[in-house]
Amino acid sequence: MNAKRTNHVWDPLADSKQDKLRADRQPRTPQSTSPSYRLAYADQEFLWREELRPVRLQLELLKPELVLAEAGIRSTVVMFGGARIPEPGKEPWAAKNETQARNLTAAAKYYEEARAFARLCSLHSLSTGGAEFVVVTGGGPGVMEAGNRGAHDVGAASIGLNVVLPHEQAPNEYVTPELSLNFHYFAIRKMHILMRARAITIFPGGFGTMDELFESLTLIQTGRMEPLPLILFGSEFWNSIVNFQALADFGTISPGDLDLIRFVDTAEEAWSIIADRYAITSTA
Repeated sequence: MNAKRTNHVWDPLADSKQDKLRADRQPRTPQSTSPSYRLAYADQEFLWREELRPVRLQLELLKPELVLAEAGIRSTVVMFGGARIPEPGKEPWAAKNETQARNLTAAAKYYEEARAFARLCSLHSLSTGGAEFVVVTGGGPGVMEAGNRGAHDVGAASIGLNVVLPHEQAPNEYVTPELSLNFHYFAIRKMHILMRARAITIFPGGFGTMDELFESLTLIQTGRMEPLPLILFGSEFWNSIVNFQALADFGTISPGDLDLIRFVDTAEEAWSIIADRYAITSTA
């Protein structure tokens, strides 16, 4: 047995990859081909068992952590928003009637603002060597695509954290390939989206966006997450969809909780809030 170095740590134990290769070269007998004989870490059927869910949760938490840490990413700017918002000039593929088509076509302005905002974040990220304020999205179309595209516009890396859905959804083409990750568990995915955040921006969207908005607000409100800029793009949209003031008036939230939210309509407004919060003087 040859000792080896793993991530600069001396390890005298057998190498798992080499042992898997050795196991594959063993003579084919009824014993060696039995499913029970497979190495546990190389046995997919075993890992897919219901009893192994805790292990799968741990693996799904660990793999993205290692990928992002090894890429040197220390902080992110989160961009949530609807998958159905089209790029300006393109047909709103998700529209089911004329009203939806009209609304989604008008909402294409948020695609442009998301792309512009991501450019501003990414210019600053480049000035940190790509370690800080890296754009992270859910990796899909719409606002998510615009965020990754804005980073791509200025030659910066960006993260895309997809999740397996009943309908096929490939990562958008602007996610940095080495930072494109896929999840089975929504909860672990959301944890990774937030755990490096220095700011959270939320564009118009549907149920998924609402879920992300209110979970983020709850984490900050309850002190489970450090206070940070939580910025809603599209004041007209949000004020027509969610009556935050009514929650405070009714008493189910504190009047001071409204201060957790900032409303903006442009990329420049959003970046100004973040720059002021962290004393950033330049995006170059």
